[in-house]
Amino acid sequence: MVRRTKEDAEVTRRHIIDAARRVFLECGVSHTTLEKIAVAAGVTRGAVYWHFRNKTELFFAMRDQAILPFVDRVLFNEGDEDPLLGIETALREIIHVLTDQDHTRETLEIVIFKCEYVGEFSPMMHCTSGQLDFLVKLADAYRRAHEKGLVRSAPAPDELARDTFLFVGGLVKHWLAARPDECFRTDAMSLIRTHIALRRA
Repeated sequence: MVRRTKEDAEVTRRHIIDAARRVFLECGVSHTTLEKIAVAAGVTRGAVYWHFRNKTELFFAMRDQAILPFVDRVLFNEGDEDPLLGIETALREIIHVLTDQDHTRETLEIVIFKCEYVGEFSPMMHCTSGQLDFLVKLADAYRRAHEKGLVRSAPAPDELARDTFLFVGGLVKHWLAARPDECFRTDAMSLIRTHIALRRA
């Protein structure tokens, strides 16, 4: 019975997060209230407060939930004979996640376009630990590619990693903002392929 109650509570929690995502996407974070989220979730405001102390905590729970697909799927294979191909595969997987994971795509739209980075949200102006880890993995992959003679002698691996980090950040932003027929959507894979090709020796 206790186990069932815990399972029910977790289902309700996920349901509230899903509702929050819909409301944040429609209204923007600053114009969203817990009352609106409760209505969208079909629960009482008290039920929302039982799971989340405030809107900020709910927002970060939604964001953290969306990061998981990237952690699980955007991988760098350290055993690759061609680390550049590993980087290209990881970047392409980011686009695949955006394409087939609606909640991840919608959450990123909220984080990038629907949130004001003031007050309690101001720390989000900085890179997350996940983003910094991604940058470290990029640098390691470029270093391995450099050791194999696969990349041009300059710039250095760390500089290449920062360049690719900024490239993919910009690509994701414009991919999310673009109409389905615009080049950032239709040519995303080609843009990634070209980005990596320009680094090959």
